[in-house]
Amino acid sequence: MRAAEAAALYRLMTWLSPSFPVGAFSYSSGIEWAVEAGDIADAASLQAWLTSMLTDGGGFCDGVFLAHAQRAASAGDEPALAGIAELASVFTASRERHLETSMQGRAFVEVARAAWNCASLDRLIASCGGAIVYPIAVGIVSAAHTIPLEPVVHAFLHAVVSNWISAGARLVPLGQTECQRLLARLEPAVTATAGRALNASLDNLGSATFRADLAGIRHETQYTRLFRS
Repeated sequence: MRAAEAAALYRLMTWLSPSFPVGAFSYSSGIEWAVEAGDIADAASLQAWLTSMLTDGGGFCDGVFLAHAQRAASAGDEPALAGIAELASVFTASRERHLETSMQGRAFVEVARAAWNCASLDRLIASCGGAIVYPIAVGIVSAAHTIPLEPVVHAFLHAVVSNWISAGARLVPLGQTECQRLLARLEPAVTATAGRALNASLDNLGSATFRADLAGIRHETQYTRLFRS
């Protein structure tokens, strides 16, 4: 492995590690309401729920936004990047989901800029012109560091799914070994969704996870809550 490849891998593993301080542990993406409502009761129902969120909902859409943002940033197309960032910011189904992705995006950018700053990063951040949601943040930071797009999308979706499983583990609850089995069973869906996202246009964006969207909305008024979304 060349030095540049090793550096890219090191940074990607760091940025999308559970230890990177974006606050992902405090969000459940509506899973908390789904558990209370009885939609999720065990590992099998959690797997079915997460598969839908990944392949037909926010997971796929975030992968598309990341891919297009990274390409625009890498090409120096600031008007296109601004448009993609704006579209991604409004492409959320609930107030809490917007809070989740915008807060994680801001934290990702701030920490990356503080610890891993580079010449083009400030310019790319400024070109977005407003709130930078999580997939856009990952796209522009990885572009600034010239990290290849394909592993970024795969690592991003792995990180998203891992956090969903972590939330489910605390809520159902599930043991650590069962969580790893679940992550292993979701590997084909993550791989396939990453491939679709890499080849999708912005016209292919869309979600059909109505129950998950309702879960995110209803979580806002849930009486007892451990998570912020």
